[in-house]
Amino acid sequence: MNLGVAGSVPLHRLPWFGHPRNEEIFSMTQQSQAVSAAAAGIVTLGDLTVNRLGYGAMRITGKGIWGPPADHAAAIATLRRTVELGVNFIDTADSYGPYVSEELIAEALAPYPDGLVIATKGGWERVGPGQWIHNASPSHLEEAVEGSLKRLRLERIDVYQLHIPDPAVSFDASMETLARLREQGKIRHIGLSNVTLEHLERARKIVPIVSVQNRYSFADREWDFLLEACTRYGIAFIPWAPLGQNRLAQEALDQAARTLGATPLQVALAWLLERSPVILPIPGTSSVAHLEENVAAASLRLPTHVRKELSEVTSPHASLR
Repeated sequence: MNLGVAGSVPLHRLPWFGHPRNEEIFSMTQQSQAVSAAAAGIVTLGDLTVNRLGYGAMRITGKGIWGPPADHAAAIATLRRTVELGVNFIDTADSYGPYVSEELIAEALAPYPDGLVIATKGGWERVGPGQWIHNASPSHLEEAVEGSLKRLRLERIDVYQLHIPDPAVSFDASMETLARLREQGKIRHIGLSNVTLEHLERARKIVPIVSVQNRYSFADREWDFLLEACTRYGIAFIPWAPLGQNRLAQEALDQAARTLGATPLQVALAWLLERSPVILPIPGTSSVAHLEENVAAASLRLPTHVRKELSEVTSPHASLR
């Protein structure tokens, strides 16, 4: 629907448009329409191309990333709004809920629109709120992939990521299992999460890797060298925890946000987008309003001095997820 016309009459000529409140609504609609993840540019995942601002679907679950959301309708509305805003990469995991995030994505969006890439992860199990248990054994990964296919209502998963290496299981065995599932046509592409550069190099000897998802932000640069490797190889780098984790980081974000008339998260996302052309941020939220704010970061450009000031902030390590 084109909100700029009504038949052949421009909106500003309609009888009701002169009312102040209607003009305000029209202005808000225009701003909303202008917000698009496409403004961030594109990145490739193997033979797939997506807009370089995605959506992380962890926060649509219940408290502690456990159970159903407190507001089911809001979760569904948020997922549907992601697609309307040009987001065509959604990241999830079977452990989010567990299973809840994948089920909500299918409920809200299946059958999926053309070009939408769903990435999920396996290798962590859940026994309660905030509790995570390693399990990247070949048998579990096989079951996990089958479960994700069923819950997401897919015949093939576009990007399947090993959620985290299992210290009790051979990393090569985990990757060989995913490579076999790829050969069987159940997985299109394979990614890694919470890994080191050594893991990436070992994995690439077994199967092509299209993405790496690690903790990374303007204030947490521990994985700079891994990002640099991904940039050289043309592998998408998907950062999680984009906000700084200490007081100095928050102060720097708040100051930059005030200067630019933006939100702190928008500033943090803009920094990431400018850091490397392979970075694919996936901010998550269960709110349509916050989603729209986050996607607006695709159009935000940081002045050189702001980018420099943020790059000089460091923070302690955060926990894995």
